[in-house]
Amino acid sequence: MNSIINAIEGHPEIKCMLRRSSGILLHITSLPSPFGIGDLGASAQRFIDFLSQTKQSYWQVLPLNPTDPAYGNSPYSTPSAFAGNPLLISPELLFQSGFLNKQQIDSIPPFPEGRCDFDVVIPYKSRLLRLAYDSFKNHPNATGDFERFCQENIKWLDDFALFVTLKKHLKGKPWRTWEKELRDRNSGYLKEIQKSLEEDIEREKFYQYLFFIQWYSLKKDCHQRGVRLIGDIPIYVNYDSADVWAHPEIFNLDGEKKPLGVAGVPPDYFSKTGQLWGNPTFRWDCLQQTGYQWWFDRIAHNLCLFDVLRLDHFRGFVGFWEIAPEEKTAINGKWVEAPANDFFTALLKKFPVSSFIAEDLGIITPDVKEVMNRFGFPGMRVLQFAFGEDSPTHPYLPHNYISHTIVYTGTHDNNTARGWFEQEASSEDKKRVFRYLGREITSEQFPTELIRLGMMSVADLMIIPLQDILRLGQEGRMNRPATPLGNWEWRCLPEQLTSSHGEMLLEMTETYGRSSGIGAGGGI
Repeated sequence: MNSIINAIEGHPEIKCMLRRSSGILLHITSLPSPFGIGDLGASAQRFIDFLSQTKQSYWQVLPLNPTDPAYGNSPYSTPSAFAGNPLLISPELLFQSGFLNKQQIDSIPPFPEGRCDFDVVIPYKSRLLRLAYDSFKNHPNATGDFERFCQENIKWLDDFALFVTLKKHLKGKPWRTWEKELRDRNSGYLKEIQKSLEEDIEREKFYQYLFFIQWYSLKKDCHQRGVRLIGDIPIYVNYDSADVWAHPEIFNLDGEKKPLGVAGVPPDYFSKTGQLWGNPTFRWDCLQQTGYQWWFDRIAHNLCLFDVLRLDHFRGFVGFWEIAPEEKTAINGKWVEAPANDFFTALLKKFPVSSFIAEDLGIITPDVKEVMNRFGFPGMRVLQFAFGEDSPTHPYLPHNYISHTIVYTGTHDNNTARGWFEQEASSEDKKRVFRYLGREITSEQFPTELIRLGMMSVADLMIIPLQDILRLGQEGRMNRPATPLGNWEWRCLPEQLTSSHGEMLLEMTETYGRSSGIGAGGGI
């Protein structure tokens, strides 16, 4: 237990060890589980076994932060940049730890197969977690490690637990609409509230304690099997979040704490009207004055969870698309410069560059590439994007890669490879695919051939969404950007991942020299 708590104190040293390797992208929620949503229990262990047996070096997941039905249960829209998602806590592990009994975990409602029904999962898991807390309260000997966890994470945990508790007591009202003393965090008033809600606040902290215990146990098992973890840091946080409530000075808000500018991206591949995310943009001048403390605390915290971090929307660290809060689309925005050179110079004095992947998709201007090259951040290449134009110099075609690159068949925002080929690729796109491969193929063959292209490329790392290993069509898609409903629900069925999939992946991994993996130091 102490080793788990110690892991939370600071980020581990990660040596830069560039090795040719591969891995799989699969979010925790997509794992098979009898409890309606993937979790950190037995199915996660079986997936680690699969990664080890097929000589994969990395498991990439989406953000692990709490999700909210009001934001479509997106892991990229969260009430905290630091907290873990209690929905990912394993009931089986709670039973093994003595926090739940057999009868409690055997009473499972009928969940749909192949998808996560959050409307059923949330009340079900919430009830189990409350039962676990009640059991914890009846075992006073268990409080020592919990109290230590609370103390060591006090910088974010107290604000988060109070924020979530207040939201529940105020029936979900956004923090800006709270009474002025709460909205503006009057210290005397907050102390009175904390005292009156003491047990509810402790309960929220206990859920975080359970999450981090289970996650660090999983991370330890990954390392023992030679697997490293890649996490994902969204650049922005929700306006209605503990972070904005507790640190309004680092966000672009007016005197009444309303956003002066919100984040998004201009029209692009995913949407003709752009994407209006609605998150408040940063006050980079205020962040700079603090030495970027909030950001560095966030990154240190996440480097305890993961070995490598994908910096989502990397271009936003160089220049970001800011939209007036009254706009209905992201079309009418403006580019605003961020202090990228100063920020990354300070960042890399604290953390090794091998800890990061730059998500450089979308509209990437020369200044973004210049920053990436200056600091040595590896970027991404998405094979689905390689065949949309007839150009042998297209940067996503494998023969144009450099080694310091991560290649994906697709990301969580793309259709599956087969879904793209069947539903989105034009006849000209398919002709370019056939010409590049030197033969015609079927839609069922396309995912495997796309994997082969990435595996044989010079890119240091190849990451494959599990849906493409399973050769699933668009029914396996995880997210449709700019579409608010029906996302983040896909789940792998227990029988879908077979030995034949493992044999195919292992053969390719060995054939193209990606089984050497990584050393004990981690890093890409």
